[in-house]
Amino acid sequence: MYDVFNLPDIAFPAGFLWGSATAAHQVEGDNVHSQRWADEQAGRIAVPSGKACDHYRRYRGDVALLARLGHGAYRMSVEWSRIEPENGRWDEAAADHYVDLLERLKNRGIRPFVTLHHVTHPLWFEKLGGFAGRGNLRYFERFLERLVPRLSPFTDGWIVLNEFNLSTAPDSGPLKLAMLRAHARGYHIIKRHSKAPVGTAHAYIHWLPARCHDPLDRVLARYADFLTNEFFFHAVRTGEIVYPHTDAAYDREVKGSMDFWGVNYYHRQMADARRAGLRGTPFRHTQLTLLREGPMAVRELYPEGLIAAIERLGDRPIYITENGLPCEDDRFRIVSIALHLAALREAMDRGADVRGYFHWSLMDNYEWDSFAPRFGLVHVDFRTFQRTPKPSAYFYRDVIRRNGFGAGLLKKYLRELPTVAAWPPGPGRSARP
Repeated sequence: MYDVFNLPDIAFPAGFLWGSATAAHQVEGDNVHSQRWADEQAGRIAVPSGKACDHYRRYRGDVALLARLGHGAYRMSVEWSRIEPENGRWDEAAADHYVDLLERLKNRGIRPFVTLHHVTHPLWFEKLGGFAGRGNLRYFERFLERLVPRLSPFTDGWIVLNEFNLSTAPDSGPLKLAMLRAHARGYHIIKRHSKAPVGTAHAYIHWLPARCHDPLDRVLARYADFLTNEFFFHAVRTGEIVYPHTDAAYDREVKGSMDFWGVNYYHRQMADARRAGLRGTPFRHTQLTLLREGPMAVRELYPEGLIAAIERLGDRPIYITENGLPCEDDRFRIVSIALHLAALREAMDRGADVRGYFHWSLMDNYEWDSFAPRFGLVHVDFRTFQRTPKPSAYFYRDVIRRNGFGAGLLKKYLRELPTVAAWPPGPGRSARP
């Protein structure tokens, strides 16, 4: 692992935006009109979201918590299925809820970045075929045309969609291209009602060949990169929509439909030509066991991948819209924040125009099929919903106050480099120092 105490003092430019991110379904609870809720109730998802973090009722306290922790920005999503629970029926109280949340953020000096679709949408829309259904884009347009003017006075940045680019499955192309067009349509609707910058949060995967000198793995790494990254970058830059097994097309609405690149970055991925799903086995020697259970229990810190993403996107401003680590020993989160911010600063020194950083996430939340992965700066007791800031929350608060950090600040929160040799973490390691 890297020695974070050896990092040089790091300072960010004046006006750099610091914040954290959440998603509605993962924190609000009782998202009963969404397609994911229906899957949970039908048993197609093993662990249901339930009350999640009960944020829908507790949002006032969460806004105050954001302010106490010094956050200057907050990336959040609105839940379409709450606002339009049935086709054509608008729930004014739900829309008012989000207006009130945004107003409270603004009154606290916190700049909201609003995500308009973060995985979930109304069950009625899913039954019609979702974004891939013929003619269904008009429903999303209708939603945006009505909602965006309401939220516009309180919104400092817009994110149309979140991470629609991830899949490498052979049949994923039609949905991804439909969502690409939904992104573009959303961009142009927002621009009619708002002067705030607009983007989409892209899940950047840094692909490497599983065997570095194997020609097939090398080809498949580039292919996987195109499936998940380059098809989107190329379309936005040129308007040309190119995807395997699909005739190329030109869409003038897609060209230029990003004011900034939104980058969600977590780790690298190995491409293995000898596996049906392309995804190979990560290096064993770099893996850290950070959770007791679940598919996210073993992770790798690879901040170099963040540099690779940023340097590839030099034609527009960049916001890091998600970056974080699931761990029970919070010391690893402090190390992860320090390393990724150091990588971010290095990319900026090399010419990248990075405007802000949103840590994923503000609080421990529901991770789509489990509560085990704990990404939060703030611990959540999922029985009582009590919020308790972790040491990483105070470390990040001090980074924000100083607009940077150095070894002295790290030593305030880390007496030594963490190690999994002491697993499981002892008592008190998630308590305030």
